[in-house]
Amino acid sequence: MDLNSPLFDRIRLRAQEAPQPADAPACQHPGCRATGSYRAPKGRGREGQYWRFCLDHVRAYNHSYNYFAGMTDEAVAQYQKADVVGHRPTWTIGLNAAARARAGDSDGHASPVNDPFGLFGHGFVHAKSKEGPKPRVSPTALRALETLGLDEGVDAATIKARYKTLVKQFHPDANGGDRSYEMRLQDIIRAYNTLKSIGLC
Repeated sequence: MDLNSPLFDRIRLRAQEAPQPADAPACQHPGCRATGSYRAPKGRGREGQYWRFCLDHVRAYNHSYNYFAGMTDEAVAQYQKADVVGHRPTWTIGLNAAARARAGDSDGHASPVNDPFGLFGHGFVHAKSKEGPKPRVSPTALRALETLGLDEGVDAATIKARYKTLVKQFHPDANGGDRSYEMRLQDIIRAYNTLKSIGLC
């Protein structure tokens, strides 16, 4: 590193204040005759207007400045809440007046959103299904229930009881060692295991 480099000639250790023009405004603090080089906001209700102070007086002013001076706690909270949206007006989410009248909802909560599970609360329109009720179980489970000779709406206890009855009926030991029902027994066991894996029994 070369300390005699011309790059170091341009480095200043202390910022030097620019000379003030002769027509610079005077400090507006009472009794001060220094140049008012620094702006300080005049306060709430006078946004965009500034005092002109010297460095010492602008520091003192900024130390004691309180934008919310004279406001109640409720007014400060309301101001902070409005500040979230930049003090712009906001409207409730929902339908316009004509659509609310058609929907029969005066609160404006009605919406054409399909909410069959009620996740979005009251007022949302539930789309009505045009087809009949959907089956409670998959086609695989329906085939397994048919193998056991059961209908779709049976409970777990009925499935287990039916399975035990059919195993006793088609087991080779119950038929004197006759293996002609062995394929039927395997279908019954496979159907029961399918229903068990699905969680129906």
